[in-house]
Amino acid sequence: MAESYEFLSSILDTITDHIVVIDAKGDIQYVNRSWVMFGNNNDCAASQDWQNFNYLDVCDSAANRGDEFGSKAAKGIRKVIRRELDSYYFEYPCHSPNETRWFMMRAAPFQHAEADYFVISHQNITERKLAEEKVLALSRIDGLTQVANRRYFDEFINAEWRRCARLQQPISLAIFDVDHFKLLNDTYGHQSGDECLRKIGKLLNSSTHRPSDLCARYGGEEFALVFGNTPLAQAEKKINEIQEGIHQLGIPNQASPTAATVTASIGLATMPADARRTEVKLVALADKLLYSAKGTGRNRIVAKYCG
Repeated sequence: MAESYEFLSSILDTITDHIVVIDAKGDIQYVNRSWVMFGNNNDCAASQDWQNFNYLDVCDSAANRGDEFGSKAAKGIRKVIRRELDSYYFEYPCHSPNETRWFMMRAAPFQHAEADYFVISHQNITERKLAEEKVLALSRIDGLTQVANRRYFDEFINAEWRRCARLQQPISLAIFDVDHFKLLNDTYGHQSGDECLRKIGKLLNSSTHRPSDLCARYGGEEFALVFGNTPLAQAEKKINEIQEGIHQLGIPNQASPTAATVTASIGLATMPADARRTEVKLVALADKLLYSAKGTGRNRIVAKYCG
């Protein structure tokens, strides 16, 4: 039996899927090498000592913190344990700070020595999801500036708000308005106006490096930047750098009463995301701060934290 176990274990250790076996109580009986390596690389508290953990308890703990994916996993696995389902699977995001990742979880029962066990596998489906998202992105991109369009902005900030709420993290939103854009169009023509928007969109988009960041064209000459898990001080530093970058572009706007080159007025709002309210309040606050920036001379940032 020992040789048989070692043989089967060696086979499972070659599989890239993360595999865990639990009993009917949820206690972990076995994990393969891919499971251990993923845990080590992602600072999981269990480290190598997985056999002392209860998988369902871990899912319940995540659910209690507001993680809807932990809740789904726990409910699905319990249905398999109670034989209400022959098997269960669902897809879920598992992003790291620097990488977009998606997994598919499967749970299925088996018997050994007249005891019930359940094998749970987590398959990395990031490549497929990214391909699907690439196709979907074509409907989410603003044709002129090649940044996200308003439709995708609405979807993204809603999802990011809910993610930050689960993790009890702050979210920052900046709305940019190109100052006296109509005068630029009237003076230099619409082609120059379009080129101005393309350059500013490219500059703003270059500041979004994480899966929790987004640059979008918010309106005609308005842009929005979303920064998930970003406190006000950190967001304000980024926005100051972007404003200086707009100045350095040196796009002519001689008819503007604010400056001879293109400038922008910016409203920056930060809130701790929570389930008691929605992202609508964050958008409304950023919009209010933008109008304050425009009403007090333009070419400035008005920022506020609202707890």
